[in-house]
Amino acid sequence: MVLFDYVGSGNSDVTQYDYHKYSTLEGYACDVIDIIEALGLKDIIFVGHSVSSMIGMIAALQMPEAFKKLIFIGPSPKYLNDRDYIGGFESADIETIFTQIAEDYVGWTKAISPAVMDKAEQPELSNFLQECFEETEPSIALAFAMATFKADYRTHLRKLKIPSLTLQTSNDMMAPQSAGEYIHKNTRNNFLVVMKATGHYPHISEPEETIREIKDFIGDGKANELSNEIFA
Repeated sequence: MVLFDYVGSGNSDVTQYDYHKYSTLEGYACDVIDIIEALGLKDIIFVGHSVSSMIGMIAALQMPEAFKKLIFIGPSPKYLNDRDYIGGFESADIETIFTQIAEDYVGWTKAISPAVMDKAEQPELSNFLQECFEETEPSIALAFAMATFKADYRTHLRKLKIPSLTLQTSNDMMAPQSAGEYIHKNTRNNFLVVMKATGHYPHISEPEETIREIKDFIGDGKANELSNEIFA
């Protein structure tokens, strides 16, 4: 199992962060490809959460021979509403997010963490998420938010041939069910599961259900004993 932090977050080397490279998701996908090549990975089962789902998809489109399956947790190909497409956000909503991050990043993390975790009875989960957010330098967090919320990868979905699973929670303010349904309808070999879990972080709030659905998709792990798993 390969677990890594994107450059600019977690325990990564922040000195390697390049604002130009990481202004789009392709920059992060490039790093995924670098990891694959450096470790000589093949038959990969890529598990991506939120925007990492699309980063994994981009990498799989660039290097399809290395991937076996893709697992998307709370994915969205486009966060901005666009005519008949419901991504969950209007332009004004996204601009407000950018302004809040730029002017009061800590205040924004305190407000957004409980909202996206959606687990009021377990405040320790929201506190943990807030701590994770605050580990990121504010200017990098803003750049990442811009790369995320301005992205539109709907046309890429039709090019994907690798089997994929979309795990959608029953209530996710960041990636509404309409986004998961769009991915399912526009991606070949995509399976959609609407979980009982709520919020944008089911792997944190409801790990047992999340693990069970992943295992069901990959055949309880038995059929993939020689596969590599990458978590982002």
